[in-house]
Amino acid sequence: MTARSAALAAALPLLLLACSDGAPEPEAESTAIPRELAAPPAPPAPAGETIGTPMAQRVATLGLLNKRNNITQDVELKPGESRRVGDVILRLATCERTAPWEPRAETGAFVQVLVQERAQAGAEPQWRGIFSGWLFRNSPSLNVVEHPIYDVWIKDCAMSFPGEEATPRSPAASGASSSRAAPAPAATPSPTPTPEEPAPAPEAADSTAQ
Repeated sequence: MTARSAALAAALPLLLLACSDGAPEPEAESTAIPRELAAPPAPPAPAGETIGTPMAQRVATLGLLNKRNNITQDVELKPGESRRVGDVILRLATCERTAPWEPRAETGAFVQVLVQERAQAGAEPQWRGIFSGWLFRNSPSLNVVEHPIYDVWIKDCAMSFPGEEATPRSPAASGASSSRAAPAPAATPSPTPTPEEPAPAPEAADSTAQ
């Protein structure tokens, strides 16, 4: 072997190592969303109609259940975001909750659910939309995600309304005010004394006593 061949043989492992270190790692298949399935940005709300937290700053928490392994996990999304979890893609268009001054409390989110399935054995898996609509926390029966494997529901919509940011009173101050406002306990009436029987009169002295 010539000196040139020996030098090339010694440098080849170093070149291969450098190429392998610089190569990017493939993206995990379980989290990659096809570009054509990504949710478009949520449209901005008309000016003057949004009360409370702006739409872009709200965060919805969705529950996802896999009925095969009975594993439940929470998925947090902002309006216009998508998240892939295994063979499921969740899209969030918007989320809302009623103001504290309204008579009935309710939390809702407009959600789209896509599942990757095979139409028949041996076929390539395809993405199929299984749900698109509102989900309600306190009225789940109004709209249900019907699928034999997956279930999705709304758990929360993180937002606030004017007046909810008020700082609560400190415990010391509230304790002092409550002690001032607390009524004094009613005095327990003392029992009426029972009249004592008169003491017996002393016996008369014996007249025969000297």
